[in-house]
Amino acid sequence: MANAPVQRMSQLMAKTLRDDPADAEVLSHKLLVRAGYVRRTAAGIWSWLPLGKKVLANVERVVREEMDAIGAQEVLLPAILPREPYEATGRWEEYGPELFRLQDRKGGDYLLGPTHEEIFTLLVKDQASSYKDLPVILYQIQSKYRDEARPRAGILRGREFLMKDSYSFDLDDEGLTRSYGLHRQAYQRIFERLGLDYRICAATAGAMGGSKSEEFLAPAEAGEDTFADCPNCDFAANTEAISYELKPVDGSAVPAAENIPTPDTPTIETLAASLGVPASATLKNLLVKVDGEIVAVGVPGDREVDLDKVEAHFAPAAVEMVTAEDFVGRPDLVRGYVGPQGLEKVRYIADPRVAPGTAWVTGANKADTHAKNVVVGRDFEVDAYVDVVVVDEGDPCPKCGTGLRLDRAIEIGHIFQLGRKYADALKLDVLGQQGKPVRVTMGSYGIGVSRAVAALAEQTADDKGLCWSKEVAPADVHVVAAGKALQTELALDVSARLAAAGVRVLVDDRAGVSPGVKFTDSELIGVPQILVAGRRSAEGIVELKDRRTGEREELTVAEAITRLTA
Repeated sequence: MANAPVQRMSQLMAKTLRDDPADAEVLSHKLLVRAGYVRRTAAGIWSWLPLGKKVLANVERVVREEMDAIGAQEVLLPAILPREPYEATGRWEEYGPELFRLQDRKGGDYLLGPTHEEIFTLLVKDQASSYKDLPVILYQIQSKYRDEARPRAGILRGREFLMKDSYSFDLDDEGLTRSYGLHRQAYQRIFERLGLDYRICAATAGAMGGSKSEEFLAPAEAGEDTFADCPNCDFAANTEAISYELKPVDGSAVPAAENIPTPDTPTIETLAASLGVPASATLKNLLVKVDGEIVAVGVPGDREVDLDKVEAHFAPAAVEMVTAEDFVGRPDLVRGYVGPQGLEKVRYIADPRVAPGTAWVTGANKADTHAKNVVVGRDFEVDAYVDVVVVDEGDPCPKCGTGLRLDRAIEIGHIFQLGRKYADALKLDVLGQQGKPVRVTMGSYGIGVSRAVAALAEQTADDKGLCWSKEVAPADVHVVAAGKALQTELALDVSARLAAAGVRVLVDDRAGVSPGVKFTDSELIGVPQILVAGRRSAEGIVELKDRRTGEREELTVAEAITRLTA
């Protein structure tokens, strides 16, 4: 076995910190900075120090091995990209302010790539001319860029991040399904090798487009995604992707709508209390502006509107809340008393819970007045049904009806069946078996490589520090010289012998640093095995400690080397 390197902490470009950074909000941010893995360069921009780079490289290695195993071919495309392909697909505008745009000295427009669908499509268009050239899967591991308004949580949400993005190109939908399945299985192997706890959840396609989409989510308190899973069946989905079937009811027996005086009841809470009805019997009507046009959103009064879902429905149009000025000159819009009946030139979208035939108490479009017995389909029409409520714990599973559980998670991977969106925009055709052009179908598949490091830190750290698995750790063993010359001499000798056997070693040989500080740092840094040359060094006895379990054992040097090289 080839010699492995020995990293001496006396020479290591990293300083551990006793206290959490003042701006750190989440565990991974605190520990990765304190343990000397990363340092902040600017808001949302991070430098990887030697220990952090080793962990990052190990995650890359696992990703690369599993991608190669499914026949994917690695390439490297530029990060600075021309405007024209993104304009052809509409994403130059759709990405909005999150896209880093820049100009060269001649005034040419460019961007820093957030994803590379367009550029990979053009690459295949240049290289593939016949059905014989397909199918093909291409991938890269490269820095991506997103101009986050509020970069936070350390490397979890930055403006620059390392990502594996791959793209499949097939002749037909059957081939796309096969490529999608290969990636899905590869992702499962990747995350299992990394030691991540994860869930595969149905997801929305967003700006990527396409049909089927799934996320790989790592449950963690620091997660920005909320997902729901069912304790009774295999249903799991990002809450943004949960949809319910529209179930009309018979409302023919409901009396005619009737206006009722309701002074000083501009909110659902005051209305429900005044009438002695549950909030769920009332209809909440939220007004938003979509590219300047007022749109009403109807949901049951006991539910909140998920604005992210509203924005996703209308994307790429801009969605914003109405202001007091929007009510001026609109007698049909009475603030606090808006109802869907009688609205003029206002589109009305509603959650499926506001089904045809259901009756509601809602605003009467008159001050201090509401209407009861307002029936959907009789007294007003819904222009479009969209799942727009915030999903709550206990909401019925769309598949079996059991109450859903909610949890926070970090998105670590996302796979899409793009179909022909990009091939259509950029005219990606190959000559088919029948001698006629065939439009290629695509898939897009991403893994947040740098984000996976943070997710691992979030899931595996304990109250002492980081706690890496052997697969991703910066070393296999952390050797601590807990004393002076004798202990340091033994620690360096053992380190050299381990390295000669192929074991990656981090040895703390720092002079003038107390054993207590070294022990604390070894737990903070989180290498799986800690080997201490301490008080019994003269006898040739060392202590081996398992970082995760805390189990300790005194061994001879020979026994320790045998154990660590097994």
